[in-house]
Amino acid sequence: KSLNLESNKLYNLRPISELSNLQNLSAGKNKLGQLPQHTNSSTSPTQQVPLPALPQSLKQIKLEFNNFTSIPKPLLSPTLTKLTKLDLSNNDLASVPSSIANLVALTELNLSHNSIPQLCPEISKLQNLKSLSLEYNAIQVSNANIKWSEKNPQPLPKGLFEDTQIIDLNLKGNKINNTQLNDFDGFQVFLDRRQKLKSKNIYGGALTDLSVCGLD
Repeated sequence: KSLNLESNKLYNLRPISELSNLQNLSAGKNKLGQLPQHTNSSTSPTQQVPLPALPQSLKQIKLEFNNFTSIPKPLLSPTLTKLTKLDLSNNDLASVPSSIANLVALTELNLSHNSIPQLCPEISKLQNLKSLSLEYNAIQVSNANIKWSEKNPQPLPKGLFEDTQIIDLNLKGNKINNTQLNDFDGFQVFLDRRQKLKSKNIYGGALTDLSVCGLD
């Protein structure tokens, strides 16, 4: 049910599509985001694809440190209805596509140490999402009292705070401070949710207010 392929020099994971009972895949610290050095014009498109269609049985996927510049489409397949945890930290991602909404069961998403400046509105469709790590990305607010609009969207959509179940949000290492974050539309809903959980002594009552976001 579990497969650990970490710390190899793998350029693709094609054989795993046949593992119909696979639940946990760990393939961090490989080269899945790179083309093999011997790739040339005669290399077929199939040979260049790092990820095949993934087993629908998967519940957890770890693909950190793989030099991905974009999230591979197989990771965003609507067939991954059991996937609850996805780790794409320490890659070279610059965006999160709208198809992230396909991962309806996702509860934990780690996108730390990438270059993501903002999240798409569709992130709000992850109604089971509880934990999101965006440490050391490119999220920033240029000045105080900024007015958000369709042309100048809030880097963290209102729906992230209001429509998901998020209680753990880490923004350490981004160019944003507590005051700016507190002004985001929907952020108070996030704080109220966390306070309610703390009052019920869930998670050992260890929840704190803004400090959980890792900001000063």
